[in-house]
Amino acid sequence: MTNLPEKKDPRELRASDSDRDRVAAILREAAGDGRLSLDELDERLSAVYVAKTYADLEPITHDLPDSAASAPSPVPSGGAAYGFGGTPTSKLGIGILGGFSRKGPWGVPRKFTSVAVMGGGELDLRDARFTEREVTIRAFALMGGVHIILPEDAEVHVTGIGIMGGFDHQAIGPGAHGAPRIHVKGFAFWGGVSAERKASKSRQKQLKAERRREQGELE
Repeated sequence: MTNLPEKKDPRELRASDSDRDRVAAILREAAGDGRLSLDELDERLSAVYVAKTYADLEPITHDLPDSAASAPSPVPSGGAAYGFGGTPTSKLGIGILGGFSRKGPWGVPRKFTSVAVMGGGELDLRDARFTEREVTIRAFALMGGVHIILPEDAEVHVTGIGIMGGFDHQAIGPGAHGAPRIHVKGFAFWGGVSAERKASKSRQKQLKAERRREQGELE
């Protein structure tokens, strides 16, 4: 019998780039009010951008007024404006001695099945159009692999099982209000199914530009 993974402490969930940006904004405001010196601001900003979890971010603003209300919580805020509806583009992805890919503005159905047999597949949902808010991804890997990239503000549930293989559960976590609810199921036998939250490419470019601007201001 396969042991199911223990439920994670929400504070140990991975923080997103938008979470780190919100903490950085709190610090800059505190420095503007004279609560932090420039050296303290620089030191704390450095800690922000290497923080990996919500637990890492919490101490950075613990001594600032209203920081508990302003700092990120384990439930992401400000979800993307998803317009559910439309027609699914594809309901099945098969990679047998080869590969498949679904990315860009493709239409995600209520249920999508992916199969990789001695091959691989990639599902990128960051820029996808969701036909319904509740989505189930069934991933099966036999001596192959399936990689799933999820929107960073989605609510994610993973219940897949790895048998002499791996089924990644690290993406499990709550989502923002109005964001998709995604269930990842299936199994991996002598193979692997991985799932990760990641910002869209346009969001990544925006964050990089903001960080360059912040570094220029500090200099």
